Amino acid sequence: MGRRKVKGNMDIELAIDAMEQSEVVDHLVIFSGDGDFTTLVEALQRKGRKVTVVSSLASQPPMIADDLRRKADYFIDLTSLKAEIGRDPSERPLRPAPAGDFEADDFED
Repeated sequence: MGRRKVKGNMDIELAIDAMEQSEVVDHLVIFSGDGDFTTLVEALQRKGRKVTVVSSLASQPPMIADDLRRKADYFIDLTSLKAEIGRDPSERPLRPAPAGDFEADDFED
């Protein structure tokens, strides 16, 4: 339950920040697919603000709530941004192997 409380608090903080920012910006971008933000999108639109939601339709299940996607003024699928913001796999740092994982050459014959 502790994780849900932290997530819930983060949602509230994001919503408050968005409403405060709506006083000085005319277009907000939300990087989330959480349907809980549909009400926030509606509130921002009532204030005359445009809202773009960035998330993913490509995953199974999709990482975007259908209501949120439909309510947003604009929707950007993360996969469409891959060429612009994604890293080539060769540029990614290597992750250390988890303890207990061994390669064939770790053992001497």
